[in-house]
Parts: sequence; C-alpha cells; structure tokens
Amino acid sequence: MGKMIELTATDDHKLAAYRADPTGKPRGAVVVVQEIFGVNSHIRSVADGYAADGYLAIAPALFDRTQPNVDLGYTPPDIQAGMELRGKISVDDAMKDVEAAVKAIASAGKVGIVGYCWGGYVAWMAAARVSGIACAVPYYGGGTTTDTSIASQPKCPVMLHYGERDDHIPVAGVKTLAAAHPRQTVHLYAAGHGFNCDQRGSFDAPSAKLARERTLAFFKQHIG
Repeated sequence: MGKMIELTATDDHKLAAYRADPTGKPRGAVVVVQEIFGVNSHIRSVADGYAADGYLAIAPALFDRTQPNVDLGYTPPDIQAGMELRGKISVDDAMKDVEAAVKAIASAGKVGIVGYCWGGYVAWMAAARVSGIACAVPYYGGGTTTDTSIASQPKCPVMLHYGERDDHIPVAGVKTLAAAHPRQTVHLYAAGHGFNCDQRGSFDAPSAKLARERTLAFFKQHIG
C-alpha cells in the first residue's frame, strides 16, 4: 500500500520514510513514530491503517542517523539492538527528523503525530518542540514520566495511552504527569507495555481497539 521515500532534515541529513496514501482526498496527515525496532512491518501496517482511515501517513526512519534500514523483530537480541540504537539518537536529532516528516505531509492539511514506546516519548517531546503539529498521541512513551519530560510544555492537545501493568513505566509516574498537565488527556488500560502491537506477546486486543477508537476520535476533532 505504501512506499519508501526520502526526506531531508534542516541539517541536510537524508532519511528514509514510509509513506501511505489514502484513497481520495486526505482528511489530514499523521506522522507515525517508530518504536526502538525501526520502521518494521508493524509500524508500516500502523501507517497503512491510518491511511485506510483517510489520513496521509508517514513513518520517518529515525535510526537512519546511526544505521539505515533498521527493521527488527521482538526477540531479546532485537530488543538489545534497538536499545543500543536508541541510545545513539539525541532528542534534538529526532526532532529535526520529525519536523522533516511534518513538512513533507503538511500539504494534506492539519498534521497529527502518534508514536509508540520510544516513539511515544518522541511524540510527547515533539508536541512541545516541533511547529506545525495539531495534536499528539503518545502510546506508552518510555521516558515520558521523568522530571524533564513532565516539565515539557506541549503546544497542542495531547492524548496519552498507558498500560497500568507496564513494567517500564510506573503508574505513579503516569499520575504525576497527568496531574502536571490537567488539560491533556491520559488513559490507563488493563494491559502491559506494547499492548498495541499485535506482533508482541504483550498485545492486548481490547485495549488496542479502545485506544485506537479514542485516537481516531481525537484526530477527527483536531485534524479533520
């Protein structure tokens, strides 16, 4: 359904991105931010899903600055490799690459951003630091509940999804973030980390379905 394209960031870094176009005129656009596993089959299928819902979707390859064509699975060695790659990408560079993705699809209308795991953290930071974003939806963003992240001030409406059984993100931290940002929407689900990904053992179908319905309603409200 989609195709790989090339983007150029403001520092002239070239990165790949997966682009999925809707049939007919787009109702807006969505940047899909990868987990630590690269723009793999799951992230491409997420982008395809938002395209099927009428949005022009783009998933920038944020690991290209360190290693191009990263496409990992979910085994322990894959997780280890993904963690190492994530550690080499600065927030500043991730913001430049997200900005390039936003600019590439802005002609389709208002632009939202959705991110998963590390991408959830990137989406949360982008809501404060990247212009041209109409709304943001971080899913179980690792690192969003640190003091630095909680201090970040989004410039657009944000809806955050977390699993209450997430081993990486304590519920107490989620509640602290929610209290610090009363105007934003925070949802907790009876699930663990990665509950949206149907390729992971932690997949929770009812939680994934509900979170997606809420996300689509949020996009309709803020993007079109």
